[in-house]
Amino acid sequence: MGFFVQLTDAIASHNSLLVTGLDPNPEMLQSWGSRRGLANRSFLSQARHWIKAVIEATGPHVCAYKPSLGFYQALGPIGLELLQEVRELVPPELPLIVDTKHGDLNSSSALAHYLFKDLGADAVTLSPLAGQDIAAPFLLYPGKGVIVTCHSSNAAARLLQHHPNEDDPLYLRIVRESQLWATPEQLLLEVGTSDPAVLARVRLAAPQRFLLLRSLWAEEDRLASLLEAGLGPSGDGLLLPLPQNLLVEDDMAERARELCQQINQERERLQAERLAGKHDRCDLWLPQPAALPEPSDPLASLIVDLFDIGCLLFGDYVQASGAIFNYYIDLRQIISDPNLFHRVLHGYAQLLNTLSFDRIAGIPYGSLPTATGLSLQLHKPLIYPRKEVKAHGARRLIEGDFVAGDRVVVVDDILITGGSVLDGIAKLEGSGLVVHDVVVFIDHGGDHDRQAKQRLAEAGYRCHAVLSIERITRVLHQAGRLNDAQASQLLPSG
Repeated sequence: MGFFVQLTDAIASHNSLLVTGLDPNPEMLQSWGSRRGLANRSFLSQARHWIKAVIEATGPHVCAYKPSLGFYQALGPIGLELLQEVRELVPPELPLIVDTKHGDLNSSSALAHYLFKDLGADAVTLSPLAGQDIAAPFLLYPGKGVIVTCHSSNAAARLLQHHPNEDDPLYLRIVRESQLWATPEQLLLEVGTSDPAVLARVRLAAPQRFLLLRSLWAEEDRLASLLEAGLGPSGDGLLLPLPQNLLVEDDMAERARELCQQINQERERLQAERLAGKHDRCDLWLPQPAALPEPSDPLASLIVDLFDIGCLLFGDYVQASGAIFNYYIDLRQIISDPNLFHRVLHGYAQLLNTLSFDRIAGIPYGSLPTATGLSLQLHKPLIYPRKEVKAHGARRLIEGDFVAGDRVVVVDDILITGGSVLDGIAKLEGSGLVVHDVVVFIDHGGDHDRQAKQRLAEAGYRCHAVLSIERITRVLHQAGRLNDAQASQLLPSG
């Protein structure tokens, strides 16, 4: 699992945008250790106790941890051993971001190897003044994240970061330039500010990037304004640090939970207002955290988010096959939401990892973006059968490189009649490829789906689905997105 998918999964499963720093500051730990009878222990012993306590207290309420490398380097070799202990203590489902603000070209390759290979970190923060060359050694590691610092909150930095004027300040030029270095899944931006206006300008310049906010707690009353300025259209895309002073309090677990809840309530309010402004009314009900679907379904939050952006509609809809359903599923919108698209790809990937294949084939044209994303994520070559053969050029029936005998898994979004899938398979097999498995995102259920699966089974193919309409319905009903009448239309009788 790559850093971006790991991060978005953690945000969804913990319902949190909070990141915990793990910086063993001697001044901070002195009072904390004294209150716990650790005053006579070495600083290293106090740091170990504190790190373990912070992770245990905040783990359920955050989506990532971010130790600063400098604090550990200052302790010498023992400090780096302590950082390795941090790696072992942080739950594997939560990303470990190492805050280095690294900016030296000569040592970049060595540092990247240490952080990503030896330590097993998931992401690193970098200083951008050396340009794209500073990021390149870190971007060579697939699935790892790079976070570029574009703005710092200290007063002295303003002279440089806001030069030459407020119309085109340096920090915005960094935002624009750094986005050319890597995709939104690989490269994030760090913004140190308590000024909503600065954050809003960064968000406007980088609408698809995740932003890691720092130094906001200097003005705690600005939290609502900062969330409004920094949150993306899906109510995420912004990471916030837990206040450092909270991490030495006796009730840090409770205070972390309360802050997480406060942020989520503000997110829900903002999303409701945005939707009301877009449609002149608010049709979206966002539940309190206690009303979320049961965590036993790992894809529950994804199902709810797909519903909230309009991927599931109710009414009488004519399908491409001519059949009339009392609902319509439209997955094309997800390709415009990188966060949601990655989570959908992750759902596919978990299923595909159980199958054996050499290449991925997408069915034109609806599933080609999905097949392309899966090819990049799983490092499997992509091919696809053309819908029609070109009358010019090479006039290929199958696009992409392959060898006769290669095993191909066919990917589609929804199976209704199975006709387009069988047509694609015929072209693949006619070119010498071997097909055993078809993977779709949603299983419609009902008579049409059973007939389609039967057609595939009779032809010798296995059909697998990431989600079923029954599973989707139960999650949405439990989350309050569907009422009893809507759910009864979709759930099987009895």
